[in-house]
Amino acid sequence: MQVSKQQYTEHELVSSLKVRDEVAFSYLYDNYSVSLNGVIFMLVNDVTLAEDILQEAFLKIWNNIDLYDETKGKLYTWMRRIAHNLALDTMKSSQYKNQNRIVTNESVLTNIAVNNNVINKFESNDFKRKLEFLDEKQQILINMSYYQGYTQKEIAKELEIPEGTVKTRIRSAIIELRKIFT
Repeated sequence: MQVSKQQYTEHELVSSLKVRDEVAFSYLYDNYSVSLNGVIFMLVNDVTLAEDILQEAFLKIWNNIDLYDETKGKLYTWMRRIAHNLALDTMKSSQYKNQNRIVTNESVLTNIAVNNNVINKFESNDFKRKLEFLDEKQQILINMSYYQGYTQKEIAKELEIPEGTVKTRIRSAIIELRKIFT
């Protein structure tokens, strides 16, 4: 049994989307998602993040299709601009920047550890003594994160502080540890 797949002209597709036709939306997604995902991925260079932004882009397209004006350009161009702008907004967001700093700083700490054979000494008294140079809040977070295996979200819940505060304190602790090890 062969399933006939609906075909649309651009005008028919837009008209169908404006009346909230879910079959038309499915067609839109099936035919444009790969291309738009490529646009997003080229900016963020992260598969998971690109997929999240793609979903957000299609939601925005669905919710704002009434704003699309066929006289000002092609549907794909309008959708591409939405996807591109969402990717740029994500990259400009403080949450994205902070997450990248945390990942970068954690990578630096890991590289320092590897280069100085600290990984083998991570449980050593020497390393634990160096942690004492951190303030108490940072020590607690490093202990929970690296020794007890808590995620940042779990730490925030356990300590009843915002997740952003956890991230900031861990980032600060990593920066301080980097100074100690270099």
